[in-house]
Amino acid sequence: MPTRSLTEPWTLGGLEIPNRVVLAPLAGIGNWFVRLQAKRYGAGLAVSEMVSSFAIHHGNVRTCTELLRIHPDERAGGPVSIQLFGHNPEVMASAAERVAAAGADLIDINMGCPVPKVTKTGAGAALLEDRALAVALAQAAARGSGLPVTVKLRSGLRPGDQNGIELARALVLEGGVAGLSIHPRHASQRHTGSPDYELAAKLVEELPVPVMLSGGLWGAKRATEAFEQTGAAAILIARGGLGNPWLFSSLLERRTEPPTATEVEVELGWVIDRAVEHLGEERATRYLRKFYPWYIQRLPGSKAAQKMIQHELQTAPTLSDVRTLFTNAVSQAAEHMPVLV
Repeated sequence: MPTRSLTEPWTLGGLEIPNRVVLAPLAGIGNWFVRLQAKRYGAGLAVSEMVSSFAIHHGNVRTCTELLRIHPDERAGGPVSIQLFGHNPEVMASAAERVAAAGADLIDINMGCPVPKVTKTGAGAALLEDRALAVALAQAAARGSGLPVTVKLRSGLRPGDQNGIELARALVLEGGVAGLSIHPRHASQRHTGSPDYELAAKLVEELPVPVMLSGGLWGAKRATEAFEQTGAAAILIARGGLGNPWLFSSLLERRTEPPTATEVEVELGWVIDRAVEHLGEERATRYLRKFYPWYIQRLPGSKAAQKMIQHELQTAPTLSDVRTLFTNAVSQAAEHMPVLV
């Protein structure tokens, strides 16, 4: 079998995707500028954070103006997908219509989120045990939007459970989905334990639509090996890409060296600027505090030093203070010390 390449283009729901590296949906994180960052470093497709179909249907202002925002520059690197969650087909159809009007190219439905506040409503991973509703939701999203629909799901809810695999078959054969993403861990594992890539490979071989792979793809070597092992159409980079957009470039053979401390500083500065543009100075100051650990760990230095600067960043009253603190941290870092991508 010839070696497969992540740099090859492919087709999903009739849409041309320029390569096989995708930014995964990241709940509470994957807004327009996080997606744009991934595209800047090469991602061929970016999926939004999980958005409530009910919030869209009922016209929640913040949801419709912030979470459905698509930046024109996002399209330069490939299509944009908005991920929805919910448990009511008619509401899903209504929300999907609004998403299409906002300019999305694809709609993804979350059927794998294990968080109780999502599953207790009958959405997310709860749908792994409700095949009829899951299929109806996929059909409704397609009907409402006129766009290709994909689904992200897990292998099951608990150890030994393969309801997700059975549901994947139904979503393709009955629901008409254009493709799907499989995270081959059961929902009770959350993000721990080893993904079952062999199970994913069997699904890839069986289904007539593209199957994308998620789960455990932290670094370039592991992600490439999993891509080869499973035969997946593409790989979804999630937590491994947080504060590390250079991973996308590495996977696409555009870069081999790790980022310098100065590059990390410049990139965080870009993120800060975009967050202010998105949320305003005051809200961005609070929102960005979850971003800082991802960038601090890219700097050379001891764990103790990183912990100290982390505390200072978390308590900094203004973004101007954040920039100064990070600049000082970079000035103390040895630029020649490599950081693994």
